[in-house]
Amino acid sequence: MRTAEGDFIATIPGRLKKERLETDIVAAGDRVTISIQDRDTNLIEAVTERKSVLSRVRPSAGARNLSSDREQVLVANPDQLVFVFSVKNPTPNLRKLDRFLVVAELNTLPAVICVNKVDLGGVEHAQQQFQLYADIGYEVIYTSVKANIGLDALRDCLRGKLSVLTGSSGVGKSSLLNALQPGLGLQVREVSGTTGKGLHTTRHTELFPLDVGGYVADTPGIRGLALFDVEPTELDGYFREIAPLVASCQFNDCTHTHEPKCAVVAGVKNGRIHPDRYQSYLRLREEHEKLDEALY
Repeated sequence: MRTAEGDFIATIPGRLKKERLETDIVAAGDRVTISIQDRDTNLIEAVTERKSVLSRVRPSAGARNLSSDREQVLVANPDQLVFVFSVKNPTPNLRKLDRFLVVAELNTLPAVICVNKVDLGGVEHAQQQFQLYADIGYEVIYTSVKANIGLDALRDCLRGKLSVLTGSSGVGKSSLLNALQPGLGLQVREVSGTTGKGLHTTRHTELFPLDVGGYVADTPGIRGLALFDVEPTELDGYFREIAPLVASCQFNDCTHTHEPKCAVVAGVKNGRIHPDRYQSYLRLREEHEKLDEALY
């Protein structure tokens, strides 16, 4: 536990365990009250109500049972999710970005897209790749450590907030963090690599303080979130350009794949929905339908 008097180790009393049976009792980002006895023997007396969470469903053992599924909180009280992609090396996987954005919408968290390494192809080229996301209202920040582009904008975006950063290996997340705050990227990498299996296999969430105020969180499990938490019939609600059109479809249970007078298909044809985003929706829906069939 981090306090004004320093860091303390604290245990969770049985009383709190009984109160929170359907979710994690305490998670990184929670604000708690502790009774201090000494550095190694302290108790968590209360957990402040969370204003937001980044969470997933932790299925019950055996066959999935909605009545016994539990919430697994990856980060408590996050202010935003920041998804880091690179223009090149590696080539951006926009299908993965669309999956991440579903995670953000599902958790009702603001999403920021950080497009890194713009020095490799130029800012205009990067904007051509990612303009479709700006067009539907997502904040997109273009950065380059080598060319000193966008670093102030990214720093301002993180200032005073608890931000969850995620990005595939090679996109330059560590270099960005080091450029914003010397040593920060190395610190995150060292903690993430404690399992010996690389960045995406971190088994716990760590919060790292920023000199400008706020924290960045390095957290596991984001890549698989959408696979567990969304029913196929709900997926259209997490694509912000698709959701407003659903009520105009002829059928209430429209899948937006083949039905007549589908407002979503019409939206693709008239340019309101980008074809790539529509393809992401179709692929995710098919994936979730298969998962749903396997679970039930």
